[in-house]
Amino acid sequence: MTDKLKGRVALVTGGARGIGAASAKALAAEGAAVLITDLLDEAGQDTASAIVQAGGRAGYMRHDVRDEAAWLAAVAEAEKRFGGLDILVNNAGIFALKPMPMTTLEEFRNMQAVNVEGVFLGMKSALPALSKRAGQWAGGSSIINISSVAGINGAAFAVPYNASKGAVRLMTKGAALECARLGLKIRVNSVHPGVIETMMGQKVMDDYVAAGAGSANEVRAEVIALHPIGRIGLPTEIGSAVAFLACDDSAFMTGTEIIVDGGITAR
Repeated sequence: MTDKLKGRVALVTGGARGIGAASAKALAAEGAAVLITDLLDEAGQDTASAIVQAGGRAGYMRHDVRDEAAWLAAVAEAEKRFGGLDILVNNAGIFALKPMPMTTLEEFRNMQAVNVEGVFLGMKSALPALSKRAGQWAGGSSIINISSVAGINGAAFAVPYNASKGAVRLMTKGAALECARLGLKIRVNSVHPGVIETMMGQKVMDDYVAAGAGSANEVRAEVIALHPIGRIGLPTEIGSAVAFLACDDSAFMTGTEIIVDGGITAR
């Protein structure tokens, strides 16, 4: 463990597993206390326990990011349990692969409710708490929104997901400018992963197999080939980017995106 985030408190949504869990662990390893929120209670508690066993500070809370009251409760819990809030990681998200003619309006709206409204509510609900302590840190408080390469490049059969992650990218920029204009000393940035070795990353490949794109091995080989670096990414590699954006090493960064995609968007 290091102390780049010593004394700071983070709230990580969707933190039970995958990128969220890796981000929570990376923040804790830099010294932050972390409140993990999710709807996966057992996995969330296990991730919090693993951080504590490794010498960090962490707790878990059940939290539906679509619910504004639940957001206010989560922020209040971070302040009550750990003394404040300095870092917000909006990671909770869902994915579905489906042709547009087969996608219902309800499915489209649910994708936006989790992936877009959840991020909006998170930023809105956390701003007062983030503002209280921002002056203590050279880089101020930090909001990190997890988008995707799908928020930069289009993808067939993923129009609702493209829409949601593109919205996260531009909401991030708008929020960064607003915070700067108001002098809040809160930085807002986004992270754009490629395909990552997580349950959601596996779902992407499974959905392509189900759609008839090939066998599991063929689809995996095709997905790997999308990444010029020659492999699928690891959750810890996204966690490292999150920790960088949370600490003062990135004090001059706001309203921008870190792309961690093995080179997909370089093409």
